[in-house]
Amino acid sequence: MNYLDFEKPIADLEKKISELNAIGTPQRDVLKPEIERLRGRVDELRSSIFENLTAWQRVQLARHPDRPYTLDYIYNICENFVELHGDRTFGDDKAIAGGFATIDDKSVMIIGQQKGRDTKTRQYRNFGMPNPEGYRKALRLMKLAEKFNVPVITLLDTPGAFPGLEAEARGQAEAIAVNLREMSVLKVPIITVVIGEGASGGALGIGIGNEVYMMENTWYSVIAPESCSQILWKTWDYKEQAATALKLTAKDLLELKVIDGIIKEPLGGAHRDYDQAAAALKKQLMESLKRLGKLSASKLVDQRIDKYSKMGSWVEA
Repeated sequence: MNYLDFEKPIADLEKKISELNAIGTPQRDVLKPEIERLRGRVDELRSSIFENLTAWQRVQLARHPDRPYTLDYIYNICENFVELHGDRTFGDDKAIAGGFATIDDKSVMIIGQQKGRDTKTRQYRNFGMPNPEGYRKALRLMKLAEKFNVPVITLLDTPGAFPGLEAEARGQAEAIAVNLREMSVLKVPIITVVIGEGASGGALGIGIGNEVYMMENTWYSVIAPESCSQILWKTWDYKEQAATALKLTAKDLLELKVIDGIIKEPLGGAHRDYDQAAAALKKQLMESLKRLGKLSASKLVDQRIDKYSKMGSWVEA
């Protein structure tokens, strides 16, 4: 288990528990009350820490290396997943995974950004940063879902669209812009969930939904805290202040009416219990699918456009 810096007190206690458990059987019976006391202390400490997380600490949790990714959720909550590949123009972007699946016998098209666990798979998945062909693949799958009248689910988890010269040469901005336009008028339900990092247009490129949710310990913003700090202060040293100012947590965005709800995570983060995190996600998806399934194609489009038209506030001077 990987621990973040603010979890060090928990890590120290759990290390002590492991050491006591490693002691031989006769002595372990004597030590059992102490082990139980330490476990209780761990639970109290974890509750205390996670009830008062800062914006930056939630950013760290969203990036936790053990956190479940798109395919982890897909294989946990879906049956009969058939991954589809390629944009039929340039190639297959491994940073985006998607395909048809069923959830409790309900057919869906599920698409999301996918990161890697180690050096090899991170390179293979381009660190979850899609190229233009990734967004074009996603749009191709959405159009396929529309053709067969199947709802679309998108899972957002990216540090941003790939910023390389080759991506720009192949039309990165245009690919994202086309997705925004086409998703706005897609004639099937779209449910979007931020499951990790929701950075900039890289996330928004598959993030236009009738209903948008965030897992509890995720972030969603036009810019990463480090980049914001670099622009404003010419250094990354103020990333924590930037994270707070950006209002990027699920709680902040719910208050600002950017999202429709927060999906509760297991205490300590989604990486502590994949099954529990997936069950919470599945529950929300099934509720949303049932609700949106009652709307006609025209009402789905109108609701989606109206939703985004109402975001933000301004003053005429």
